[in-house]
Amino acid sequence: MRSLFAKRINDIPKSFIREILKVIDNPEIISFAGGLPNPEFFPVEEIKEASNKVLAEDGTNVLQYSTTEGYLPLREYIADRYFKKQGLKISPEQILITNGSQQGLDLIGKTFLNEGDGLIIEEPGYLGAIQSFSFYRPKFNSVPLLEDGVDLEVLKDTLAENDCKLFYGVPNFQNPSGITYSDNKRRAVAKLLEESNTIFVEDDPYGELRFIGEDIPLIKNYLKDNTILLGSFSKIVAPAFRLGWVVMSMDKMEKAIVAKQASDLHSNYFAQRVIYQYLIDNDIDQHISRIKEVYGRQREMMVNSIKEYFPPEISFTEPEGGMFLWITLPKELSSLELFDMAIKEKVAFVPGSPFYVNGQGKNTLRLNYSNVAEEKIEEGIKSLAKVIKRAIN
Repeated sequence: MRSLFAKRINDIPKSFIREILKVIDNPEIISFAGGLPNPEFFPVEEIKEASNKVLAEDGTNVLQYSTTEGYLPLREYIADRYFKKQGLKISPEQILITNGSQQGLDLIGKTFLNEGDGLIIEEPGYLGAIQSFSFYRPKFNSVPLLEDGVDLEVLKDTLAENDCKLFYGVPNFQNPSGITYSDNKRRAVAKLLEESNTIFVEDDPYGELRFIGEDIPLIKNYLKDNTILLGSFSKIVAPAFRLGWVVMSMDKMEKAIVAKQASDLHSNYFAQRVIYQYLIDNDIDQHISRIKEVYGRQREMMVNSIKEYFPPEISFTEPEGGMFLWITLPKELSSLELFDMAIKEKVAFVPGSPFYVNGQGKNTLRLNYSNVAEEKIEEGIKSLAKVIKRAIN
């Protein structure tokens, strides 16, 4: 009998994290599971003022259809910020406004990937990217992450032995591991990619959220046009706007615009106008500084609690920014089984195996600290430690 559904939709599992969030929709559970920004910093009043202003000054236009590329002053603002922060000279024409950076990933897959094309991804890798790219049925090639970024020897061999179109990575405070590429590692990655035909897809949703150490240049600084750069307002303003962007050279942009037109014509124009009004009326850097101050304290509380309560068999990352850290359990433990035990103790996390494309990572898990009140972090880690100790013994 003929199947009603396309083969590609049958191959794609539901978002593991979204399904977990349904399970733990209980106010009694201390959740380290979601990748959510802290709602305490959503600029509600400022957004209200911006909304009123754009409606009062240009109401009929802001409610109309708009251009696929996105609101030009917003793209100019993003380009100017890249120059001020990174010294990158990017024209507004090289920026496409998307429905979050997640749509950016889908457009990249739609524009560049045929079934069976080689795609390199970090191990562990961002679950949303794995799900998005899987629709286009590439051949995934995993490269392990070390403490300072990808394993260069494995990356070199992977590039030599496979015809890979894309390498997707998150060099700043990676999701899920929290790892940041060192400057030396970024230069080395750029050099390897420069010698290949592989495009580096540099996803940077967390780059503004550094609270330890100094900012490091984007890999795009060293690789230029052989990159696609993704950014988002979700982590620094509010995720509900679903506004992100893609930066790419004009030859690539021409094709991506066609893919975007086929998807949705354009991103929410009213939201673009409101967020632009908010950005020009307020000090975004001051706003980000407040977020970083609190996230830094939340991260410190989680790291210190892990050191105090977790058994010595456990290893973990100590991120310099972002929203996550990564736990590695003894090999014989399953984080999926641990999850069921933890829920009974009213604490939740994300098991690590969905962040792998090769069935590994069964003894790993991700913790989020940005969306948990400081006073709850120690309590939750203490409960999780009790569960881990019980599992080990």
